[in-house]
Amino acid sequence: MTASAADQKALLGSSRWALAANALTLLRLVLTPVFVLMILHTNPWWPSFAMGWFLGFTDWYDGKLARHAEPTRFGAFWDPLADKAVVLAGGFALVSIGRWWWLPMILISIREFGLIAYRSYWARRSLAIPARTSAKYKTFVQGLALSSATMPTIENNVPVITDILLWVAVAFTLYTGAQYVMDGSASLRSDGRR
Repeated sequence: MTASAADQKALLGSSRWALAANALTLLRLVLTPVFVLMILHTNPWWPSFAMGWFLGFTDWYDGKLARHAEPTRFGAFWDPLADKAVVLAGGFALVSIGRWWWLPMILISIREFGLIAYRSYWARRSLAIPARTSAKYKTFVQGLALSSATMPTIENNVPVITDILLWVAVAFTLYTGAQYVMDGSASLRSDGRR
């Protein structure tokens, strides 16, 4: 196998499982602007609610597929980025139409972008901070808040549920961010680097 073929295999994977998982990640990225436009067009709206759940399903299913394959560089980088794109783009769309207050989304954004910078900083120094299971729960709670804000029966009848879910998502987001910082500190102590 040539060096470029080996690089391509590490990037995308060679099994059908890895390729299918990466295709779903790419689909999620492509459909995120469509989801945002749907929220901006009409909210709450059943089609945008369905799109949000479809995006959540692709996240869950690409993770299921990826467990049958070797990890790929594409999936390791783009899958969490796609999750963040859906949550942040959808959340700020709700802010722009006045449904959500800007502060919760700013707090979520600071954690998400801060963690990207933090992990990238240590990755450049050959120290990997592995993903935690709690990060998947965090994404799920963020998705619940987002979907509740697009669901007509909740938004039209009990909008306080959406507000509560949003603040629960903020708390979960900040908590998991703190976990990653502690993981990084623990790795540094055990590795002997500063």
